[in-house]
Formats: sequence, C-alpha cells, structure tokens
Amino acid sequence: MMETNTPEKKALSTFLAAQRAAVLAVVDGLGTEALTTPVLPSGWTPLGLVEHLGYAERHWFQEVVTGTAVPLEWPDDPAPLTTPRAPDIVFAFYADQCRRSDAVLARTSLDAAPLGHHPGPLGEEFGDVRGIVLHLIEETARHVGHLDVVRELLDGRTGLGPR
Repeated sequence: MMETNTPEKKALSTFLAAQRAAVLAVVDGLGTEALTTPVLPSGWTPLGLVEHLGYAERHWFQEVVTGTAVPLEWPDDPAPLTTPRAPDIVFAFYADQCRRSDAVLARTSLDAAPLGHHPGPLGEEFGDVRGIVLHLIEETARHVGHLDVVRELLDGRTGLGPR
C-alpha cells in the first residue's frame, strides 16, 4: 500500500487550507446585499465566487480524482459566478465540498493517477493528484485576490485574510 500521509501532502494540505480560510476571512462580515452585488463589469458576485470554489473542489477532487461525485441538490446554473442561493446555503456547500476534498486527499497518494478526467486541454496536464492539489491551491489563491479587490470596492476594507 502506498503511503498517503507524507510531509509533502501535509504541506500542500496546509497551503490549501490557508487559501480556503482566506476566502472566508475576506468575505466575513459582508451582508447578503454585499455578497450578492456585482461590483465589476463582468457581473460576478462574491457569493457566486464562493459557490464557484465549491464547484471547483467538487469537480477536481470528486469528479476528477475519484471519477464520481455526489449529485448536487440543484441543477447547474447558467450564469457563471452568480447564484440564486442564500449565503447560508452557499457557505454550507463550500464547507461540505472542502470536507469531501480533504477526505479524498487523506486517502489518496499524491502519485495516484486520477480516475476521472477534466475536459479540454487542461485535463491533459494533470497526471497525478499532486498536480490537482497544486491547481486547487492556485485557483483558490487567484480568487482570493479577486475577493480582496471587490471587498475593498464594497466597503474599503483591506488585509482581511488570516494572519
């Protein structure tokens, strides 16, 4: 049996957890109106971006790493990065997807080949779980930056990530 709890995995998990915590820290204290207000011309909302990150966790760790995912309670929405769902539903969804991702990562070697596939050219770049974890760290960190900017535009607050 391959070792699944290595120092490298612990480090990657720590960085992923830090980025997830930053997502929540940046939007903490925003009310429903601010969470659902598009600030930039592209029209996405902070709450929609948090939901998107939940979808990303689900897609990469469940659909790609394990080859299967628990069905969603709602159909996919046609408007990207927005959501009709209430904040408590979205934050619960994000937390649940992160827990599921952590469970998959805990039992899977970083060297394991994914059982599923991401469509398009990007899918060819990930031959092992390690690459998928690195991608999720990168995607989450990128979107934390987006949330930082929008938070500043919404109420002027900056530097809200975990310390």
